[in-house]
Amino acid sequence: MAKASVLVVEDEWMIASLIETILHRLGYGVVGPAATAKASIGLLDCGPTLALLDIQLGRETSFPVADALAQRRIPFAFVSAYGRLGLPERFADRTVLTKPFSTEALARVLSTLRGDDTDASA
Repeated sequence: MAKASVLVVEDEWMIASLIETILHRLGYGVVGPAATAKASIGLLDCGPTLALLDIQLGRETSFPVADALAQRRIPFAFVSAYGRLGLPERFADRTVLTKPFSTEALARVLSTLRGDDTDASA
């Protein structure tokens, strides 16, 4: 049984595939991945319990997805090569995992999102 189901929002196929592989190895289920905000919001009906959002999705951002997740109280973190650059004030308290990242760093972020900081190995 999966620890949680994670919505993956990433527009670069190779990175999305890598994240998906890591999540499976860590024992998580995967919803998506989705490459656009619209597709991501459509996947919310699949019941993800956590989410990882690339900030920049081509010419759009994942901020509408973040707003929808916040409204549904689904924990999420941003994943970006640019760190907090361009992050709106309303998301100032959200975790940002900077690309490239290690499996261990991703596991820590997921444990934190789950509210289980002691399970760093996920």
